[in-house]
Amino acid sequence: MLDGILSLDRSLPVPLPEQVYRGLRGAIGQGHFSAGARLPSSRTLATSLGISRNTVNAAYELLAAEGVVSVRPGSAPRVAHHGAARPQGGGGEGGTRAVALSRRGREMSADPWAGTGRRRGGRLEPGSPALDCFPKDVWAQTLRRAARTLRGGSMFYEETAGYPALREALADYLARDRGVRATPDRVLVLPSTQASLQLVAQCLADPGDAAWIEDPGYLGARAAFRAAGLSVQPMPVDGQGGDPSPLADGPSPRLIYVTPSHQYPHGMRMTLARRAMILDAARAHGAIVLEDDYDSEFLFSGRPLAAMQGLGADGEVIYLGTFSKSMLPGVRVAYMVVPEHLAGPLAVAQRVSGMLASVVTQAALADFIVSGRYRAHLKRIQGIYQTRGTILAGALRASLGGLASVADPVGGVQLALRFRDPVDDLEVARRVNARGFGVASLSSYGIRYRQSGLVIGFAGLAEGDARDCAAAIAAVLEEGDFDKA
Repeated sequence: MLDGILSLDRSLPVPLPEQVYRGLRGAIGQGHFSAGARLPSSRTLATSLGISRNTVNAAYELLAAEGVVSVRPGSAPRVAHHGAARPQGGGGEGGTRAVALSRRGREMSADPWAGTGRRRGGRLEPGSPALDCFPKDVWAQTLRRAARTLRGGSMFYEETAGYPALREALADYLARDRGVRATPDRVLVLPSTQASLQLVAQCLADPGDAAWIEDPGYLGARAAFRAAGLSVQPMPVDGQGGDPSPLADGPSPRLIYVTPSHQYPHGMRMTLARRAMILDAARAHGAIVLEDDYDSEFLFSGRPLAAMQGLGADGEVIYLGTFSKSMLPGVRVAYMVVPEHLAGPLAVAQRVSGMLASVVTQAALADFIVSGRYRAHLKRIQGIYQTRGTILAGALRASLGGLASVADPVGGVQLALRFRDPVDDLEVARRVNARGFGVASLSSYGIRYRQSGLVIGFAGLAEGDARDCAAAIAAVLEEGDFDKA
């Protein structure tokens, strides 16, 4: 009875119970069911949708709480008499008026990852660190100690730019390990790199200003800039990293976003010559470079290059970092190192916008870094990630042969596979992910310079994953029956 009315999309970040709830509520509000109509039992609906009864029951409970359906033990749910007649919009007498999103709201609510084919929670999802490598017991002890010992203004509304001990630890760590010119007062602690990008885009550029961004590049940066009303200008990427020269005669940029230590999603390191070109372009246009050093902790071969922020004149670069890859995304702590003259204004804007990280977590991270346990953790997982990345790359080459090219990763937590012949890589990703994976289509990361391939995570690689993923990709390519890209 719900064919054509209710369907689920497992590639969306929306939980399945909420999808069922929304679908049923919409169908009832649009008059597909009359008052008192009998709905499918939880067992029947779960079987038809291929989901668990608990998922369906959760959706029915939400509808019952709103009075849209009535649920009685031992009988199927029914549409409530008053719930069925409730208008879903239109503003008529007794109804509710649906308020439309603003233009900025539409930009901010557009999921930038929806078009990648990636399945949230699927195996080998790009960007995901390894849960099995996280030091749960030590971290729990550190959190408990921080919660017991925290005192003073940090527990109230003071020091919203970051817990002082963490800002000091980060300034020291970044200066020593990444060559960043950092002092504690120039370090801002935020809940995510996405929050950092939103804050910078809102505070340092006006609607209509241009932002240069690597193409292909990080979708979160593109989304943040578009939500701020900026004109996103694609900067092509080659073997040396982002190349600003094709944009020389275009709109003058206000922001230039790059991932020089480990280009996302391709994975190469930006050469010194290309870094100098980016810095020269920023000086020529009066722009700020946003250097996203999101996983520089994981370098598997070669000597690390110092951060761009330490190469240029002070004030040209904002350095962005995060603990999402070295720890876990759920830690919810990232940071920026900003020019001295921007530190005060950005700290105020951070407080006003509510982009604040948990002070208990910050205190625990400060202890974790100063005690040396963070460095020991990085050393341990770097070797594990390198082994897993090499295993995945080898399995892909063995299974796909001449159909695709893939190199051993030089760092990070994901690798890019490029198909020799252009195919609809979004459809390939969807079919592969139907087998339980979470890979993304490479072309979806591009704006103007699109390439056909897949982006595959390897940090959480479990036994058999590399073989199974490679076999799944080979099987999908063998099936064919999809359009050329």
